[in-house]
Amino acid sequence: MGQEIITAVALVIGVGVGYGVRYMTARNAVNTAEAKAQKILDNARKKAKESEIAAKDKALKIIEEAQKEVRDEEAQLRDMQKRLEKRESILDRRMEEVDREREAVKQAADKVRTAKEKVEAARKEATARLEKIAGLSQEQAKTVLMQLTEEQYRDEYAERIAKVIREEEDVLREKANALMAQVIQKYSRSHAAEALTSTVTIPSEEIKGKIIGKEGRNIRVFEQLTGVEVVIDDTPNSVVLSAFDPIRRETARVCLERLIEDGRIHPAKIEEVFAEAEEEIDSRIREAGEAAAYEAGVHGLDPKLLYILGRLRYRTSYKQNVLLHSLEVSYIAGALAQEMGLDVKVARMAGLLHDIGKALSHEVQGTHVNIGIKILTKFGINEKVIDAMKSHHEEYPYASAEAYLVTAADAISAARPGARKDTVENYIKRMEELEELVNSFENVDKCFAIQAGREVRIFVRPDEVDDLGAMKLAHDVARQIESDLTYPGEIKVNVVREKRSVEYAK
Repeated sequence: MGQEIITAVALVIGVGVGYGVRYMTARNAVNTAEAKAQKILDNARKKAKESEIAAKDKALKIIEEAQKEVRDEEAQLRDMQKRLEKRESILDRRMEEVDREREAVKQAADKVRTAKEKVEAARKEATARLEKIAGLSQEQAKTVLMQLTEEQYRDEYAERIAKVIREEEDVLREKANALMAQVIQKYSRSHAAEALTSTVTIPSEEIKGKIIGKEGRNIRVFEQLTGVEVVIDDTPNSVVLSAFDPIRRETARVCLERLIEDGRIHPAKIEEVFAEAEEEIDSRIREAGEAAAYEAGVHGLDPKLLYILGRLRYRTSYKQNVLLHSLEVSYIAGALAQEMGLDVKVARMAGLLHDIGKALSHEVQGTHVNIGIKILTKFGINEKVIDAMKSHHEEYPYASAEAYLVTAADAISAARPGARKDTVENYIKRMEELEELVNSFENVDKCFAIQAGREVRIFVRPDEVDDLGAMKLAHDVARQIESDLTYPGEIKVNVVREKRSVEYAK
């Protein structure tokens, strides 16, 4: 019992001692942590105070710099204000001077105006006195003086004007001839006259029988399809195809040559080969248009327009191939434009396309010029090109310098020896009939058929026919030609009424 009490007391004492030791340990730890925290807090306060001092120093420095800048700007403003005040003072003085000068000018103008009024009054008074003395008014005296002067110097003026005109015409003519000769010399193309017939060579006379066929059925089918006349005569080893349309004639020639090469000639085969020939000619037309544009140096044309251009390969004008003629006009017009410093591209394109209407002139109503204008407008060709090509037969006024060049190039190409051919007998007969008809009109002094019958130039007596009468005569002659004559294309009726004064220096 006593032992248990002692044990219990010892246990209580141990617990108390352990608790005391633990309490002291915890208290020491708390004191240590508080000391550390106090130290950290002291350091933070110290740093904050140092930062506050640095910030105050920086703020003071910024304030001082700002105050300095303000003082500098105030000083600059004071200087500027002084300069402005000085300028205002100078301007005020100058304005006063200007006002004084303006007043002086005004006073001088008033004096001049007064003097002019006095002079005008004196002039009128002097004129009135002169009119009274001479018995003529001022206008009458002026008229008399002008008449006297005109009569005195009329002959001299007319002679000088005529001399200047002759000299200038001679110089211009020499320059133009030299320029055209140079251009023509640069360009030379052979000309082959186109005929209205094509000759097809056959290997033997037996082929003629095949072409005719049983009871002539082959030749009838061939002529019906192609639209040409087949002439089979005694000429050995040849058959002649006759047609005014070169495209139909060429298609028929290709068709017949293929039939002869194949050897089988009957209506069905003729239809088959004719369709192939049409495709080939169509391809040739397209290639001819592209080749012509390439040779002329004209690019960017619509393929459909090139096809229409290619049709000119099978068109002729007085037996001159129109496509070759167009190429020649394009080259000559371009060369002339280059020599004269004009638009070469416009001249070349206008020359190439100037006769484009002839490709459809037998299908569409109107002159080939008007048809050509419609075609080029439809395909969006530059207006400058249209203006340059539409005047080559003088149906339209010349709208540009290039228009004159295209007309000149067209005339050069058409008038060159060998360029165009016609049956001499028919040509002479047509010219005689044309001149005879024109000479039958009253007041016609003389007339000449020129330009291969495309123009008739009529000279009338100026004392008997006035300007209105000349216009009426041109109209009557044109209507009579349309009524009585048969002719290709158009005929220009040109009535000339002129009064000439001729004098000789001896």
